[in-house]
Amino acid sequence: MHNPKALVIFSGGQDSTTCLLQAIQTYGRANVQAITFHYGQRHSIELERAHWIAQDLGIAQTVLDLSLMRQITHNALMEEGADIQTAANGMPNTVVDGRNALFLMYAAIYAKGQNIKHIIVGVCETDFSGYPDCRDVFVKSMNVSLNLAMDYDFQIHTPLMYLTKAQTWALADELGYLDYVREQTHTCYNGVVGGCGECPSCVLRERGLQEYLAGNRPSEHILLHSLHNKSRLNAQTASKNTS
Repeated sequence: MHNPKALVIFSGGQDSTTCLLQAIQTYGRANVQAITFHYGQRHSIELERAHWIAQDLGIAQTVLDLSLMRQITHNALMEEGADIQTAANGMPNTVVDGRNALFLMYAAIYAKGQNIKHIIVGVCETDFSGYPDCRDVFVKSMNVSLNLAMDYDFQIHTPLMYLTKAQTWALADELGYLDYVREQTHTCYNGVVGGCGECPSCVLRERGLQEYLAGNRPSEHILLHSLHNKSRLNAQTASKNTS
């Protein structure tokens, strides 16, 4: 019996690094790969951190160039000098339209070529910033669409979907990598090494860390959410197998 393999959509940030570490524990280092996307982000540190972490953890990494996105969409993550703002409707201008849809599609194409069925992405509904493509309903719809498009039984896993940032820090701690994630990952929208402490991403990250370090350790919630996600995936798989 072959061990299942997994592909992690990996940016070098807190969430995707935590997902990568969990995947290594779950599937074994030899069965995990990372895929990273150069989509025209204005700060190279994101790609540099992803490359360094993948090498440090001994994980094969593939980097795909999707920078053509700069030709068709505009946002604060891709435009030099753009100020990070939130519109009246609550939507931040850091939204990259269609980004996760493209990431999942290209990850799936690559995964099928590698005989990988498990795709892991670190999106989250709990502490998200209004990004529509971080919602559970979107990921589920993409999972169905990709399975139909390629006639392949992909299983997209979102282990952080219902975790707060504090719970994500707790998960990193349980994996034995709290300090590693704190020191080696990059999340800052402004591209500041170590974080600017002011952008929405830095504020969310630091607030979650301080909540966790203050003693609000939600380990039992992590276990419950993980079991919930696993049971739902098993139910979906069983349903597909009987249909």
